[in-house]
Amino acid sequence: MSFSTPARLVLAILPVVAASGLGSLVTTPNIPTWYRGLEKPFFTPPDGVFGPVWTVLYALMALAAFRVLGSPAGEARRRALTAFYGQLALNAAWSWAFFGLRSPLAGLLVIVPLLGAILVTIRLFGPLDRAAAWCLVPYAAWVAYATALNLAIWRLN
Repeated sequence: MSFSTPARLVLAILPVVAASGLGSLVTTPNIPTWYRGLEKPFFTPPDGVFGPVWTVLYALMALAAFRVLGSPAGEARRRALTAFYGQLALNAAWSWAFFGLRSPLAGLLVIVPLLGAILVTIRLFGPLDRAAAWCLVPYAAWVAYATALNLAIWRLN
């Protein structure tokens, strides 16, 4: 099935916005309360860094999905998009595990598979659209950093 440009925009942007919004629902109220009280490692960025970074990463995710949705229909595209939407679900689930449950351990149990799912998505996007795959590389790097941060917070608390 071929998608029109408006359909591609909706299928690329709406799920990303939904994942971002679902994560924010539980993250935002817990930052000034629970999160601020945690012991954090020396490499923790200031709170103000997270919003701009995630905004750019979510925009790149939507762009990547948009590009892959424009690739030829077939099993490769279906698998790539399944991986993409699966990692997006894990992305939202991490916020609920870490902030919602107030559990760095639960967050760690979600973020490790999230990182793996991002890497699989990059691998599956590559043959369909190299630029789309490259759009996800900064995301993978940030989540690798966030995994180290999550692990350190768990160990310190």
